[in-house]
Amino acid sequence: MERVTTHGVDVPALGFGTARMDDYDVQYRAVEAALDAGYRHLDTAQIYGSEPAVGDALADSDLDRDEVFVTTKVAGEHETYDEVVDSVRGSVDDLGLDTVDLFLLHWPVDDASTEDRLRALNDCRDDGLLRHVGVSNFSVAQTREAVDLSDAPIITNQVEYHVRERRDDLLAYCLETETMLTAYSPLGVGDLLDDETLGAVAERHGKTPAQVAIRWLLQQPQVSTIPMSSSPAHIAENVEVFDFELTDAEMRELFDVTGGIGDDLAAALGL
Repeated sequence: MERVTTHGVDVPALGFGTARMDDYDVQYRAVEAALDAGYRHLDTAQIYGSEPAVGDALADSDLDRDEVFVTTKVAGEHETYDEVVDSVRGSVDDLGLDTVDLFLLHWPVDDASTEDRLRALNDCRDDGLLRHVGVSNFSVAQTREAVDLSDAPIITNQVEYHVRERRDDLLAYCLETETMLTAYSPLGVGDLLDDETLGAVAERHGKTPAQVAIRWLLQQPQVSTIPMSSSPAHIAENVEVFDFELTDAEMRELFDVTGGIGDDLAAALGL
């Protein structure tokens, strides 16, 4: 499994997302299949309702706790210091863990103090409830502010990022600061699978468009991704992305789907 190093922390570059799954049984079976397929990074959130299933599937596996990196997120409704602390404790209990590897603020909240919310995560870190701190769906300016406000390094910003949803400004920032960009919805919501460019590149490699879309992300420095599926076949397919590489020309071809790539970013990516 490839890994991303962010502020001295090694994170599996390919994770398994658990959003938009209907109920506990579906969530549990999906996480079980993901762990069996070789995923070692599990992503959940308070608003997904999947924390209990993630924790139970991990506990029921034969894996040691330190083999799996677990990420969850504080819901936006938890606006005050005390609400964030209480929600962290609730997530830790729901996951059945002593410590969560990474806690994110799921969204910036206009009417809440980012400073207070991050102070709560930092204090929970000091208390051993979590190891690392990050954000999700933050702009570059909001990420810079979070970095200034947090005692602990902000090790990632998790955002929607895929062939048709570019994040050039954030990617440039992450490359500059050695911060991880975690790409959720790497396949869109399944609507990338009929993309002609992805299909053509996939045919050259004997791979699926989904595998090429994931590989395109993984070959970008400082980028991790967390595809999700409730289908065991698709879960297994999405992890089979480490036995081929896209050429520089193919990487550029996929950037061209949404207008190409600037010279500065191309240079930073080594393309």
